[in-house]
Amino acid sequence: MSIADIKSSAESRMAKSIETLRSNLAKIRTGRASTGILDHIQVEYYGSPVPLSQVANVTLMDARTLSVQVWEKNLGSTVEKAIRDSDLGLNPVGMGDSIRVPMPALTEERRRELNKVVKSEGEDAKIAVRNLRRDANDAFKRLVKDKEISEDDERRAQDIVQKLTDRCISDIDKMVATKEAEILTV
Repeated sequence: MSIADIKSSAESRMAKSIETLRSNLAKIRTGRASTGILDHIQVEYYGSPVPLSQVANVTLMDARTLSVQVWEKNLGSTVEKAIRDSDLGLNPVGMGDSIRVPMPALTEERRRELNKVVKSEGEDAKIAVRNLRRDANDAFKRLVKDKEISEDDERRAQDIVQKLTDRCISDIDKMVATKEAEILTV
């Protein structure tokens, strides 16, 4: 492996960590309705779990209500149960061929709990990025040990990976701050 291979591998894996954080933060509800909130819900469809988006259309009715239009009428109760059983604390209401999902207002206590969850998710992402930095630096040290690169090249490569790590951690901090502000606005 060369320095470029190690750097590009670390960069792509750090980008994946940030994408994972982005999807995890999207699942945390903020009191406002968003179609992305239901993305991770799995529905039992002919014996196998499938994502909700593959059996229904999710749209916004208004700022606090989602509408779930099920494509097969016999799946309505199954989709309703899947939404109710999810960890989101939502209570869907069946209305003929569609399902309304009202978003309850968040209490101050619940907002603080969600803030802690957001900070925890951010910290997990930072740890993942730092672990990737450590792995890249260890790979550079192995290259020096095998006499494939000089110590100067190793130091330069470590500086580049450190800058990449700093940029990723800065992005994570921004995402966490944005989500916290979103949660705290009433």
